[in-house]
Amino acid sequence: MIRIAWVAAWVLGMAIAANAAPIQLQRGVGVHEWLNWSPVEDDGSYRWPPYRSEKEWRAGHRPLTDWPDGDAFARIRSMGFDFVRLSVDPGPLLASEGVKRQQALDILAAAVERVTSAGLKVVFDLHGVTQVPAYSMEMIYDGADSEGVASYRDMVVTVATMLVKIGTDKVALEPYNEPAYYPCDSSGSDDWQRIMADTVRDIRAVSSELTIVATGACGGSIAGLVNLTPGFDDPNLYYSFHMYEPHSFTHQRPDGTGAFASGLPWPADSSTPEKVIETLKAQMDAAGLSPVEQVMNMVAAREAIARYFEHNWGPSQLQASIRQAVDWAEAHGIPSRRLFMGEFGAILMSADGRMGAFDADRLRYLTAVRQQAERFAIPWSVWEFSNPYGMTVIRPEGPAVPDQEMLRALGLP
Repeated sequence: MIRIAWVAAWVLGMAIAANAAPIQLQRGVGVHEWLNWSPVEDDGSYRWPPYRSEKEWRAGHRPLTDWPDGDAFARIRSMGFDFVRLSVDPGPLLASEGVKRQQALDILAAAVERVTSAGLKVVFDLHGVTQVPAYSMEMIYDGADSEGVASYRDMVVTVATMLVKIGTDKVALEPYNEPAYYPCDSSGSDDWQRIMADTVRDIRAVSSELTIVATGACGGSIAGLVNLTPGFDDPNLYYSFHMYEPHSFTHQRPDGTGAFASGLPWPADSSTPEKVIETLKAQMDAAGLSPVEQVMNMVAAREAIARYFEHNWGPSQLQASIRQAVDWAEAHGIPSRRLFMGEFGAILMSADGRMGAFDADRLRYLTAVRQQAERFAIPWSVWEFSNPYGMTVIRPEGPAVPDQEMLRALGLP
């Protein structure tokens, strides 16, 4: 009888595993400015209790009067998104223990429930930042056996425990964002492989049902993903990559010198280097740059412009990039629907013309990336809901209303 009961339990377990799947995600948007960059005191320590209130978040870069009445997350749902990738600064959790850590966890649990109450799922993205150096992502870069990694993994377990209580049908846990382990090939150490595998095991000791979003190294790129060996795979795992290729187009911005970096077309063959240089010069004239400033800026710009056109970026290169992730998944018996394009986007040209892409080019790019992901049933999250930096679903200035053209590029109603 004991053996029959054991066999029955084993068969039931196999059946459950066969039917297991991560929470269903389709179209998401990042919310980064609310719970990331937790405020710090003058002495460099975290303000306590940590994290911004929702009101502080919305008032951070524009007057509260810019925001329409009503619930921000209900508006996100009404735009057609089904989940939010919620970026969370792990620093306050790493800097605390006992009662103080529980206080931080309670704040985060309430925030997650605030989002899910609007009918949205949540990808809880532990998104390390640099403002308190002792608790930045630098702490995990001393190797898999380091004290920093042990402390971080311990923190992840407490977050997993908190999320399970909210409901494994509503949330997923992404324990690392864009880990900076390099180089992006087999010549690198196996530290990241071990860290990711050990972290998955830690979370699975808490719950076999909580969806995990795993990532490769190399800044969370496709190159990092395809260098990962998913020996820790189970049916409740997604595999993340971020899509900012080509970076020269998506992140057209000055390097801190006040220079101009804008106006590259999408696709590259829709314009010429000469046209881009002519447009850039007109923008510098309009901004009142001196002849000397213009010459200095153009020296750097010409090289970047020539390199972009030399690579002739367009839809075929996008397809080839995403196909690398799909081929990796297929080689490991993972359906492409369990890949996760956790970030993509492009900076909109600023009003002064110093940074970003023209809107028509940006919209063509977003459409192309989104369509390539959807071709393989890959869920995606666009970067991001609202910020002043021109990579946003909400208009960066004026009334906080959706960018309807961008929503259409994302295939949303």
